Amino acid sequence: MVERGMPSFRGRQLFKWLWRPGFNDFEQATDFSKPLRRELANSGALLPLESAAVQVSSDGTRKFAWRLKDNDVVETVLIPEKDHTTLCMSVQAGCAMGCRFCHTARMGFRRNLEPHEIAGQALGVMELTDRDMWPRNIVFMGMGEPLANYSSLISALDILTDDLGLNFSLRRITVSTCGVVPEMLRLGRDTDVGLAVSLHAPDDETRNRIMPVNRRWNVQELIQACRDYPVSKRRRITFEYLLLKDINDSVEHARRLGKLLRGIPAKINLIPFNESPGIPFDRSSDEAMERFQQVLKAMNYTAVMRKSKGRDISAACGQLYAECKAG
Repeated sequence: MVERGMPSFRGRQLFKWLWRPGFNDFEQATDFSKPLRRELANSGALLPLESAAVQVSSDGTRKFAWRLKDNDVVETVLIPEKDHTTLCMSVQAGCAMGCRFCHTARMGFRRNLEPHEIAGQALGVMELTDRDMWPRNIVFMGMGEPLANYSSLISALDILTDDLGLNFSLRRITVSTCGVVPEMLRLGRDTDVGLAVSLHAPDDETRNRIMPVNRRWNVQELIQACRDYPVSKRRRITFEYLLLKDINDSVEHARRLGKLLRGIPAKINLIPFNESPGIPFDRSSDEAMERFQQVLKAMNYTAVMRKSKGRDISAACGQLYAECKAG
Protein backbone atom coordinates (compact mmCIF):
# COMPACT_ATOMS: atom_id res chain seq x y z
CA MET A 1 0.00 0.00 0.00
CA VAL A 2 2.95 2.32 0.68
CA GLU A 3 4.19 1.59 -2.84
CA ARG A 4 0.81 2.84 -4.07
CA GLY A 5 1.42 6.13 -2.33
CA MET A 6 -0.78 5.46 0.69
CA PRO A 7 0.03 5.58 4.41
CA SER A 8 1.23 2.33 6.01
CA PHE A 9 -1.88 2.00 8.16
CA ARG A 10 -3.80 1.22 4.97
CA GLY A 11 -1.63 -1.89 4.61
CA ARG A 12 -2.52 -2.98 8.12
CA GLN A 13 -6.20 -2.44 7.34
CA LEU A 14 -5.94 -4.53 4.19
CA PHE A 15 -4.06 -7.32 5.99
CA LYS A 16 -6.81 -7.44 8.60
CA TRP A 17 -9.49 -7.73 5.92
CA LEU A 18 -7.64 -10.44 4.02
CA TRP A 19 -7.51 -12.70 7.08
CA ARG A 20 -11.06 -12.09 8.27
CA PRO A 21 -13.26 -15.21 7.92
CA GLY A 22 -15.90 -14.61 5.25
CA PHE A 23 -14.01 -11.87 3.38
CA ASN A 24 -14.41 -12.72 -0.29
CA ASP A 25 -14.94 -9.39 -2.08
CA PHE A 26 -12.97 -6.14 -1.87
CA GLU A 27 -16.32 -4.33 -1.72
CA GLN A 28 -16.58 -5.62 1.86
CA ALA A 29 -13.62 -3.39 2.88
CA THR A 30 -15.91 -0.59 3.94
CA ASP A 31 -13.16 1.55 5.48
CA PHE A 32 -11.65 1.98 2.00
CA SER A 33 -13.01 4.43 -0.53
CA LYS A 34 -14.94 3.01 -3.48
CA PRO A 35 -12.16 4.00 -5.95
CA LEU A 36 -9.59 2.19 -3.78
CA ARG A 37 -11.78 -0.90 -3.58
CA ARG A 38 -12.07 -0.91 -7.38
CA GLU A 39 -8.30 -0.45 -7.72
CA LEU A 40 -7.64 -3.41 -5.41
CA ALA A 41 -10.15 -5.59 -7.24
CA ASN A 42 -8.54 -4.75 -10.59
CA SER A 43 -4.98 -5.37 -9.43
CA GLY A 44 -5.29 -8.35 -7.09
CA ALA A 45 -7.28 -11.56 -6.78
CA LEU A 46 -8.67 -13.21 -3.67
CA LEU A 47 -7.70 -16.88 -3.90
CA PRO A 48 -9.04 -18.79 -0.90
CA LEU A 49 -8.36 -22.52 -0.73
CA GLU A 50 -10.99 -24.49 -2.60
CA SER A 51 -12.79 -27.10 -0.52
CA ALA A 52 -12.51 -30.45 -2.31
CA ALA A 53 -14.17 -32.62 0.35
CA VAL A 54 -15.26 -32.62 3.98
CA GLN A 55 -15.78 -35.77 6.01
CA VAL A 56 -17.31 -35.87 9.50
CA SER A 57 -16.61 -38.74 11.88
CA SER A 58 -19.05 -40.18 14.37
CA ASP A 59 -16.78 -38.77 17.12
CA GLY A 60 -17.00 -35.23 15.70
CA THR A 61 -13.62 -35.21 13.96
CA ARG A 62 -13.76 -33.34 10.67
CA LYS A 63 -11.36 -33.86 7.80
CA PHE A 64 -10.99 -31.23 5.08
CA ALA A 65 -9.37 -31.68 1.69
CA TRP A 66 -8.27 -28.51 -0.12
CA ARG A 67 -7.69 -28.32 -3.87
CA LEU A 68 -4.74 -26.07 -4.67
CA LYS A 69 -4.21 -23.84 -7.70
CA ASP A 70 -2.21 -26.58 -9.46
CA ASN A 71 -4.99 -29.12 -8.75
CA ASP A 72 -3.05 -30.93 -6.04
CA VAL A 73 -4.77 -31.72 -2.73
CA VAL A 74 -3.76 -31.23 0.91
CA GLU A 75 -5.55 -32.16 4.10
CA THR A 76 -6.47 -30.56 7.43
CA VAL A 77 -8.14 -32.26 10.39
CA LEU A 78 -10.25 -30.58 13.09
CA ILE A 79 -10.20 -32.68 16.25
CA PRO A 80 -12.71 -32.12 19.07
CA GLU A 81 -11.26 -32.33 22.57
CA LYS A 82 -13.04 -32.16 25.93
CA ASP A 83 -13.29 -28.36 26.11
CA HIS A 84 -11.72 -27.14 22.85
CA THR A 85 -10.79 -28.16 19.31
CA THR A 86 -7.36 -28.75 17.80
CA LEU A 87 -6.49 -28.15 14.15
CA CYS A 88 -3.92 -30.43 12.51
CA MET A 89 -2.40 -28.62 9.52
CA SER A 90 -0.24 -29.53 6.51
CA VAL A 91 2.88 -27.78 5.19
CA GLN A 92 3.64 -29.74 2.01
CA ALA A 93 1.81 -31.58 -0.74
CA GLY A 94 3.26 -35.01 -0.15
CA CYS A 95 6.43 -35.65 1.81
CA ALA A 96 10.01 -36.64 1.05
CA MET A 97 10.79 -38.24 4.42
CA GLY A 98 9.56 -41.70 3.51
CA CYS A 99 8.38 -42.92 6.94
CA ARG A 100 7.16 -46.45 6.26
CA PHE A 101 4.06 -46.20 8.46
CA CYS A 102 2.75 -43.01 6.79
CA HIS A 103 0.20 -42.66 3.99
CA THR A 104 1.57 -39.28 2.91
CA ALA A 105 4.98 -40.87 2.32
CA ARG A 106 3.44 -43.08 -0.36
CA MET A 107 2.57 -39.95 -2.36
CA GLY A 108 6.19 -38.88 -2.54
CA PHE A 109 7.10 -35.20 -2.43
CA ARG A 110 5.10 -32.93 -4.71
CA ARG A 111 5.84 -29.40 -3.53
CA ASN A 112 6.11 -27.01 -0.59
CA LEU A 113 3.02 -25.05 0.33
CA GLU A 114 3.20 -21.27 0.19
CA PRO A 115 2.57 -19.29 3.41
CA HIS A 116 -0.98 -18.33 2.40
CA GLU A 117 -1.76 -21.99 1.60
CA ILE A 118 -0.62 -23.03 5.08
CA ALA A 119 -2.38 -20.29 7.06
CA GLY A 120 -5.32 -20.49 4.64
CA GLN A 121 -6.19 -23.92 5.99
CA ALA A 122 -7.08 -22.38 9.34
CA LEU A 123 -9.05 -19.61 7.66
CA GLY A 124 -10.91 -22.12 5.48
CA VAL A 125 -11.84 -24.30 8.45
CA MET A 126 -13.13 -21.25 10.33
CA GLU A 127 -15.29 -20.33 7.34
CA LEU A 128 -16.75 -23.84 7.06
CA THR A 129 -17.52 -24.44 10.75
CA ASP A 130 -19.63 -22.80 13.42
CA ARG A 131 -17.79 -20.36 15.64
CA ASP A 132 -18.04 -22.65 18.68
CA MET A 133 -16.02 -25.22 16.69
CA TRP A 134 -13.21 -22.85 15.74
CA PRO A 135 -9.82 -24.25 16.77
CA ARG A 136 -8.03 -23.10 19.89
CA ASN A 137 -4.90 -25.18 19.37
CA ILE A 138 -2.91 -25.76 16.18
CA VAL A 139 -0.53 -28.64 15.55
CA PHE A 140 1.63 -28.97 12.44
CA MET A 141 1.37 -32.73 12.22
CA GLY A 142 -0.40 -33.10 8.89
CA MET A 143 1.05 -33.72 5.46
CA GLY A 144 4.76 -32.95 5.00
CA GLU A 145 7.74 -32.18 7.21
CA PRO A 146 7.33 -28.65 8.64
CA LEU A 147 11.06 -27.96 9.03
CA ALA A 148 11.70 -28.90 5.39
CA ASN A 149 9.53 -25.91 4.40
CA TYR A 150 11.00 -23.59 7.00
CA SER A 151 10.60 -20.11 5.50
CA SER A 152 6.95 -20.69 4.54
CA LEU A 153 6.25 -22.17 7.97
CA ILE A 154 7.63 -19.09 9.74
CA SER A 155 5.69 -16.72 7.48
CA ALA A 156 2.51 -18.71 8.09
CA LEU A 157 3.12 -18.59 11.85
CA ASP A 158 3.38 -14.80 11.58
CA ILE A 159 -0.04 -14.67 9.88
CA LEU A 160 -1.62 -17.11 12.33
CA THR A 161 -0.41 -15.26 15.42
CA ASP A 162 -0.59 -11.60 14.36
CA ASP A 163 -3.36 -9.75 16.19
CA LEU A 164 -4.47 -8.36 12.83
CA GLY A 165 -4.34 -11.85 11.33
CA LEU A 166 -5.93 -14.95 12.85
CA ASN A 167 -4.68 -14.05 16.36
CA PHE A 168 -3.75 -17.50 17.66
CA SER A 169 -1.49 -17.73 20.69
CA LEU A 170 2.04 -19.02 20.09
CA ARG A 171 1.65 -21.03 23.28
CA ARG A 172 -1.15 -22.98 21.63
CA ILE A 173 0.81 -23.90 18.50
CA THR A 174 3.02 -26.98 18.20
CA VAL A 175 5.35 -27.82 15.34
CA SER A 176 6.24 -31.46 14.80
CA THR A 177 9.39 -32.78 13.15
CA CYS A 178 10.63 -36.25 12.29
CA GLY A 179 14.13 -35.06 13.13
CA VAL A 180 15.48 -32.39 10.77
CA VAL A 181 18.18 -31.53 13.28
CA PRO A 182 19.72 -28.34 11.78
CA GLU A 183 16.37 -26.55 11.63
CA MET A 184 15.26 -27.56 15.13
CA LEU A 185 17.56 -25.15 16.93
CA ARG A 186 16.73 -22.46 14.39
CA LEU A 187 13.04 -22.91 15.20
CA GLY A 188 13.78 -22.49 18.90
CA ARG A 189 15.65 -19.26 18.23
CA ASP A 190 13.07 -17.80 15.81
CA THR A 191 9.83 -18.51 17.64
CA ASP A 192 8.28 -19.78 20.88
CA VAL A 193 6.02 -22.48 19.50
CA GLY A 194 5.93 -25.89 21.13
CA LEU A 195 8.13 -28.63 19.70
CA ALA A 196 7.00 -32.20 19.05
CA VAL A 197 9.45 -34.86 17.90
CA SER A 198 8.23 -37.90 15.96
CA LEU A 199 10.60 -40.36 17.58
CA HIS A 200 8.85 -43.75 17.31
CA ALA A 201 11.95 -45.76 18.33
CA PRO A 202 14.63 -45.48 21.03
CA ASP A 203 17.54 -46.89 19.01
CA ASP A 204 19.05 -46.60 15.55
CA GLU A 205 18.42 -50.21 14.54
CA THR A 206 14.67 -49.92 15.06
CA ARG A 207 14.34 -46.34 13.82
CA ASN A 208 16.30 -47.06 10.63
CA ARG A 209 13.72 -49.73 9.75
CA ILE A 210 10.77 -47.35 9.87
CA MET A 211 12.18 -43.82 9.39
CA PRO A 212 14.79 -43.20 6.65
CA VAL A 213 15.55 -39.74 8.10
CA ASN A 214 17.39 -41.53 10.90
CA ARG A 215 20.16 -42.47 8.47
CA ARG A 216 20.85 -38.74 8.02
CA TRP A 217 20.46 -37.63 11.65
CA ASN A 218 20.60 -40.57 14.04
CA VAL A 219 18.94 -40.97 17.41
CA GLN A 220 21.83 -39.53 19.41
CA GLU A 221 22.09 -36.45 17.15
CA LEU A 222 18.34 -35.94 17.42
CA ILE A 223 18.29 -36.28 21.21
CA GLN A 224 21.24 -33.92 21.55
CA ALA A 225 19.31 -31.33 19.52
CA CYS A 226 16.42 -31.80 21.95
CA ARG A 227 18.75 -31.26 24.91
CA ASP A 228 20.05 -28.08 23.26
CA TYR A 229 16.58 -26.82 22.31
CA PRO A 230 15.64 -23.62 24.19
CA VAL A 231 12.55 -24.82 26.05
CA SER A 232 10.78 -21.94 27.77
CA LYS A 233 9.48 -22.23 31.32
CA ARG A 234 6.45 -24.47 31.82
CA ARG A 235 6.95 -26.04 28.40
CA ARG A 236 8.05 -29.57 27.62
CA ILE A 237 9.10 -31.25 24.40
CA THR A 238 6.48 -33.71 23.23
CA PHE A 239 7.83 -37.03 21.98
CA GLU A 240 5.45 -38.89 19.70
CA TYR A 241 5.71 -42.66 19.73
CA LEU A 242 3.60 -44.76 17.34
CA LEU A 243 3.22 -48.28 18.71
CA LEU A 244 3.74 -50.96 16.04
CA LYS A 245 3.21 -54.63 16.85
CA ASP A 246 6.46 -56.57 17.30
CA ILE A 247 8.49 -53.61 15.97
CA ASN A 248 8.87 -51.07 18.79
CA ASP A 249 6.32 -52.00 21.46
CA SER A 250 8.23 -54.29 23.84
CA VAL A 251 8.94 -53.61 27.50
CA GLU A 252 12.62 -53.36 26.58
CA HIS A 253 11.84 -50.65 24.02
CA ALA A 254 9.96 -48.75 26.74
CA ARG A 255 12.92 -48.99 29.12
CA ARG A 256 15.33 -47.78 26.42
CA LEU A 257 13.01 -44.87 25.66
CA GLY A 258 12.90 -43.85 29.30
CA LYS A 259 16.70 -43.94 29.59
CA LEU A 260 17.12 -42.05 26.33
CA LEU A 261 14.95 -39.11 27.40
CA ARG A 262 16.32 -38.80 30.92
CA GLY A 263 17.03 -35.16 31.80
CA ILE A 264 14.86 -33.68 29.03
CA PRO A 265 11.63 -31.87 30.02
CA ALA A 266 9.49 -34.38 28.18
CA LYS A 267 5.93 -35.50 27.62
CA ILE A 268 5.41 -38.77 25.74
CA ASN A 269 2.40 -39.23 23.48
CA LEU A 270 1.81 -42.92 22.81
CA ILE A 271 -0.12 -43.40 19.59
CA PRO A 272 -2.10 -46.54 18.68
CA PHE A 273 -1.53 -47.41 15.03
CA ASN A 274 -4.53 -47.16 12.69
CA GLU A 275 -4.14 -50.11 10.37
CA SER A 276 -4.78 -49.42 6.73
CA PRO A 277 -4.31 -51.13 3.34
CA GLY A 278 -0.84 -50.78 1.87
CA ILE A 279 0.92 -50.03 5.17
CA PRO A 280 2.93 -53.10 6.29
CA PHE A 281 2.43 -52.84 10.05
CA ASP A 282 -0.08 -54.05 12.63
CA ARG A 283 -1.60 -52.36 15.64
CA SER A 284 -0.10 -53.31 18.99
CA SER A 285 -2.37 -55.21 21.33
CA ASP A 286 -4.09 -53.29 24.09
CA GLU A 287 -2.09 -55.33 26.61
CA ALA A 288 1.24 -54.44 24.98
CA MET A 289 0.34 -50.75 24.85
CA GLU A 290 -0.71 -50.78 28.50
CA ARG A 291 2.56 -52.46 29.54
CA PHE A 292 4.58 -49.93 27.53
CA GLN A 293 2.79 -47.01 29.17
CA GLN A 294 3.18 -48.43 32.69
CA VAL A 295 6.95 -48.86 32.26
CA LEU A 296 7.27 -45.17 31.36
CA LYS A 297 5.02 -44.06 34.21
CA ALA A 298 7.13 -46.10 36.64
CA MET A 299 10.13 -44.12 35.35
CA ASN A 300 8.25 -40.90 36.30
CA TYR A 301 7.34 -39.79 32.78
CA THR A 302 4.07 -38.25 31.71
CA ALA A 303 3.02 -40.85 29.16
CA VAL A 304 -0.38 -40.29 27.58
CA MET A 305 -2.15 -42.79 25.33
CA ARG A 306 -3.63 -40.77 22.51
CA LYS A 307 -7.23 -41.65 21.74
CA SER A 308 -7.83 -42.64 18.13
CA LYS A 309 -10.03 -40.09 16.43
CA GLY A 310 -11.68 -40.21 13.03
CA ARG A 311 -11.01 -43.88 12.34
CA ASP A 312 -14.26 -44.15 10.35
CA ILE A 313 -13.32 -41.31 7.96
CA SER A 314 -9.79 -42.35 6.95
CA ALA A 315 -8.28 -39.67 9.17
CA ALA A 316 -4.67 -40.76 8.64
CA CYS A 317 -2.82 -38.24 6.49
CA GLY A 318 -2.93 -39.04 2.80
CA GLN A 319 -6.05 -41.19 2.74
CA LEU A 320 -8.56 -38.49 1.80
CA TYR A 321 -6.02 -37.13 -0.69
CA ALA A 322 -6.04 -40.44 -2.51
CA GLU A 323 -9.84 -40.44 -2.67
CA CYS A 324 -10.00 -36.86 -4.01
CA LYS A 325 -7.31 -37.48 -6.65
CA ALA A 326 -9.05 -40.68 -7.73
CA GLY A 327 -12.31 -38.76 -8.08
